[in-house]
Amino acid sequence: MKKKFIWLLLFSGVLLVALFLTLPQFFYSSIYYQKGDLAFEDKKLLVLPLPPLDTLAYDQKLDELANNLPMPQPALPSLWPVKTVYPNAGALLPFKRVVAYYGNLYSKKMGVLGEYPEDEMLQKLNTEIEKWEAADPSTPVVPALHYIAVVAQEKGGTDGKYRLRMPETEIDKVLKMAEKINAIVFLDIQVGFSNLQKEVPLLEQYLKLPNVHLGVDAEFAMKGSIRPGKVVGTLDATDINFTADYLAKVVKENNLTPKILVVHRYTQKMITNYKMIKILPEVQIVMHMDGWGGAAKKMNTYQQFIHKEPVQFTGFKLFYKNDVLEPGTILMTPNDLLKLSPKPVYIQYQ
Repeated sequence: MKKKFIWLLLFSGVLLVALFLTLPQFFYSSIYYQKGDLAFEDKKLLVLPLPPLDTLAYDQKLDELANNLPMPQPALPSLWPVKTVYPNAGALLPFKRVVAYYGNLYSKKMGVLGEYPEDEMLQKLNTEIEKWEAADPSTPVVPALHYIAVVAQEKGGTDGKYRLRMPETEIDKVLKMAEKINAIVFLDIQVGFSNLQKEVPLLEQYLKLPNVHLGVDAEFAMKGSIRPGKVVGTLDATDINFTADYLAKVVKENNLTPKILVVHRYTQKMITNYKMIKILPEVQIVMHMDGWGGAAKKMNTYQQFIHKEPVQFTGFKLFYKNDVLEPGTILMTPNDLLKLSPKPVYIQYQ
């Protein structure tokens, strides 16, 4: 009986090896990306489904991020952490912190992503990541490239929408850069006189990729007749909910882990009806403080428009140049930002 069992194990092993050599598709899951000048294969061993979300660890991390410091009596009720639906398995936030470089490859003035040669830019990003990992070892860092894929314009263009969509070849370049450092990618939309309902679906081929997420910039979402750059634009909860619903659809149809949706904000009117923003298991929303200036001004903006109007997660932008225009000012450090309430989980450098 024992010999029969041993022979059965040997036969099973030989059969599995034969199947692996002749029919590897049964052991691998392959996703092919072919867009413009980008062509590569993402081949991964099939593994068991992701373990379910550890809700206890999730809640504990939210409490840590809330950073509710002792307050003078009588203490006000804390707005953080925000209690929302739990995300699907595989969610990056709040267990990881995203540190991103922002910009456009056509311009050296729109952000650090397009300002420096590729290798130098990636090295600078790595330096910032090391600073964050040293400041907060309990929160691993995920590198990111945040690319402006739809850029608001001073001129109306052929359709009068005052925005320019980047060609696929440029987006593909960013994906290739990100691949070098295992980074995720955010595609950012400045709609001008267009809208998210029109622009988001045009990026679906990229949003289907597991490492691509989305940003929407209210500053350049024009609801009146004044062109972008002359007044600050605005997005309503209905705009954000459409975008979140669309991302959720992409996640479900393609069996993806949750997408991150970054929403830029630095004034009260940039986001209206924030209480109506829906939180979905497939989408993690980051309200991103996008203003520039000295540390005191930035912290006040964060307090007024990010802390006081909670949605889900928070982000903070640092401008290498505009934040230090005033004499005597220096760029805020990771330790500075970790004192904020709540602690931001998305950090963007421009």
